[in-house]
Amino acid sequence: MIPYRDNISCRYTPWMTWTLIGLNTAVFLGTQFLLDEPQRNVFFQLYGLVPGRYTHPDWAALAGFPPNDFSPFLVSLFVHSSWLHLVLNMWLLWIFGDNVEDRMGGARFVAFYIACGLLASAMHIVFNASSAIPTVGASGAIAGIMGAFYFLYPNARIVLWFPIFLLPLFAEIPAIAFVGLWVIIQLYKATTFDPMAQPYADVAWWGHIGGFVAGMLLHRLFLSAERNR
Repeated sequence: MIPYRDNISCRYTPWMTWTLIGLNTAVFLGTQFLLDEPQRNVFFQLYGLVPGRYTHPDWAALAGFPPNDFSPFLVSLFVHSSWLHLVLNMWLLWIFGDNVEDRMGGARFVAFYIACGLLASAMHIVFNASSAIPTVGASGAIAGIMGAFYFLYPNARIVLWFPIFLLPLFAEIPAIAFVGLWVIIQLYKATTFDPMAQPYADVAWWGHIGGFVAGMLLHRLFLSAERNR
């Protein structure tokens, strides 16, 4: 099942949601078309989030990582490994981001997005402390947006598309049910997933959970008083 849209109308133009989608897309296009594969792997290694880089500094120094460089915590949030990875993340940002931005305003929304992404990255490091695999993607920040949506719009409904033989089969369910199922999947994957050696990873299951919890706990700190009267 693929979320198609929600039933919540926005009162304001979601400029920052569109900007984040554009920025993520621009970074992806740059890494895909301006870098060859060896250069891309080096870029992911340097700017993807490598937990062992921060938990094992002696190993990180031997591996050639620059010391005291925390830029991957931010940069990795805007890097994607494939078209599918980008489209899935941006689609969820498109569906849920505009409504959350509607309640926060542009600047607060971007700050919230980054805060959730940073906390998601921290959660990923806690549960994968010895990993040498760089992780990239905006999914931790987007999980935070879904956590905020869960509480801001408890009566919202999501239209799902079921691509059965490519037929246009749609069904509308409560947003809480969709987000709840998403959380269950993340918990299942986080506790059963066995990471394999690969150049980079585009899924951080514990990071998703960390971002979602961050969104639930922090969203009210970022709400605009004017937009929530």
